[in-house]
Amino acid sequence: MGRVNWLGVWTLYAKEVQRFLKVGVQSILAPVSTTLLFLAIFTLAFGDRFAGIAGVPFDRFLAPGLIMMAVVQNSFANTSSSILISKIQGNIVDLLMPPLSAAELALCYALSGMTRGILVAFAVAAGMAPFVELSLHALWPVLFFAAAASLLMSLLGIIAGIWADKFDHMAAITNFVITPLAFLSGTFYSVERLPGIWYTISHANPFFYMIDGFRYGVIGHADGSLAVGAAMLLALIVALWVASLELLKRGWKLKA
Repeated sequence: MGRVNWLGVWTLYAKEVQRFLKVGVQSILAPVSTTLLFLAIFTLAFGDRFAGIAGVPFDRFLAPGLIMMAVVQNSFANTSSSILISKIQGNIVDLLMPPLSAAELALCYALSGMTRGILVAFAVAAGMAPFVELSLHALWPVLFFAAAASLLMSLLGIIAGIWADKFDHMAAITNFVITPLAFLSGTFYSVERLPGIWYTISHANPFFYMIDGFRYGVIGHADGSLAVGAAMLLALIVALWVASLELLKRGWKLKA
């Protein structure tokens, strides 16, 4: 098979993609519905009050943040749920027995989560298109930050799925880590409105750079530095990749 088991990599990747596509209503269409509800509620409630943020209408400012929030949540959910379900059902051995290295396993799961995140981004954008004017200011930030965010969250999902022993553990991570960081990252507002220490804290949140960079690609406005954001996301991806490899090599909580 050579240095890389390409057939095995493709097979596992295709299996993971088919897994979430079989429940496409839940994995792809449900985020569209949820995001449109957020868009409607916040636009109706605060649209007039926050009109003209960064020189654009509030709904246009809000839309990129909502798209990225859906990407973040679904990329994480894809890999974490897949590994956790395999552990609970006892078929995790089917993952460990094939001739796939730790790097190949991590690559398959990360790419499948990334694929779901990108598909959700397209679906949410298509769902918003009839209600919000979505333009493209610059292509590279849109592509880079969407890909980096989905890859980062997929790797984090691998680690979370390995660590968690039951769905309560996963719900705790989602409710107390992922959702608060996503909501407090400038999704619904410009961080330039935050006072003093909160403005500084917001710039330590990697979710802020995901949303800010993606928003810049859509509307041409960024509250932070794109270079700093890109560097932070790449550093986190490398760190999470190394951690995922180490956990898979050891078989921590995977081998009986």
